[in-house]
Amino acid sequence: MSELIYYYSAHSAFAYLGSARVMQICAAHGLTLVHRPIPLSPVVEAQGSQPFGDRTQAHVDYFFGREIERWAELRDVPVLPARPTYHDADNTLASAMILALGDRGDAVDAMAHAMLRAHWLDDADLSDEATLCAIATALGHDAAALITTARQPDIAMQYEQNANDARANGVMGSPTYVLKGEMFYGQDRLEMLERAITRPFAPTRWSNPPVHGPMT
Repeated sequence: MSELIYYYSAHSAFAYLGSARVMQICAAHGLTLVHRPIPLSPVVEAQGSQPFGDRTQAHVDYFFGREIERWAELRDVPVLPARPTYHDADNTLASAMILALGDRGDAVDAMAHAMLRAHWLDDADLSDEATLCAIATALGHDAAALITTARQPDIAMQYEQNANDARANGVMGSPTYVLKGEMFYGQDRLEMLERAITRPFAPTRWSNPPVHGPMT
């Protein structure tokens, strides 16, 4: 069975907007979704992108406001009317709990989706252990045991390895899907991704000169 590598942050708006759809695509085409949760800011900034706090208000209002609203309506995904209260909180433990369930399968699919939904629909604080335990319990897990596993050194090492792999593969943000080595950045590329599953795009012929400054 073919695999679809899925790089994302546990609190990403656009990962949430595409979460149900990418799982539907995988089910329809017999793809295994391979979860690679990442620490978003270090990965994005490693590619030279601006830190979120350095972006203009117009950029933030458009890409992290109006675009979220429109895609939520288009995908029929319920979402908060504003940025979640605890969006800047550390989501390392949330990511570790996802990793503690493995990197593929129904359980990890459900956990990743539940965390994204809780954050963007219920304003959940994904840094709060009690909140994370409630999410895990609602899915039928032994929350205390899962937290214990999530705090093991091998899980931290896997999270770091995900970040290293994302940097090495040029991941620019969340979500990023990789199918047979071809990267599709953003949930707005899911239609392209589904087309590529059954009819791959022609190999790239494009070649850019090295970027040394602003393009003219």
